[in-house]
Amino acid sequence: MEYSIEGGHLPVVRIQMEQGDSLISQGGGKSWFKGPVETINEMKGGLKGGLGRVFSGESLMLSTYVAHGPAEIAFASSFPGSIIPLDLGPGQSIIAQRGAFLCATQNVSLSTHFQERLGAGLFGGEGFIMEKITGPGTCFLELDGHAVTYQLAPGEEMVVDTGALAIMSETCTMSIQRVKGVKNIFFGGEGLFETIIRGPGQVHLQSMPLPKIAGLLARYMPKKDK
Repeated sequence: MEYSIEGGHLPVVRIQMEQGDSLISQGGGKSWFKGPVETINEMKGGLKGGLGRVFSGESLMLSTYVAHGPAEIAFASSFPGSIIPLDLGPGQSIIAQRGAFLCATQNVSLSTHFQERLGAGLFGGEGFIMEKITGPGTCFLELDGHAVTYQLAPGEEMVVDTGALAIMSETCTMSIQRVKGVKNIFFGGEGLFETIIRGPGQVHLQSMPLPKIAGLLARYMPKKDK
């Protein structure tokens, strides 16, 4: 399938489908389509699979879009940011933040990923539950703000702000460390902990995590009188 991603930081992916092609998204995920496209809503993986998707930030049901002839279908990002396409081989998996999945080809599967390290789950900004997306196929994920990609060598580390990690290869690991220095903790504005990502693998970072935006906006929201 051919596709194009357009719209700058209000992105939409437009996918050209031929007869027999099929795509999946979270329930009601499409923005529009043109041509003979059939929509099938089902709970893939049964109740267990559906509940797992809910915990990882997606919908209970998945929508499958089947083309019965040449067609176009579009999926728009739910927040100003970026849409990242990734091609996954058979059995290849990536780990993504909750709610990152936008759409994918039919054979891509979704499941939950639990953080093994207690500290990373509590303080790393991503929570205990993330999304695991497994090939074969092409998937499209939405990130908050501008997306930056790094390729980490085995053992190579990088330190990122809370919530900046959006996607990483399954081969990467995530941990946390406490910010050093009393002055840095109280006056640095970075919080108590930093996230450490260790390779090997690919890492996609986002410049505008939604929780950070929500915190900034909260400062300007009028307070209700008691």
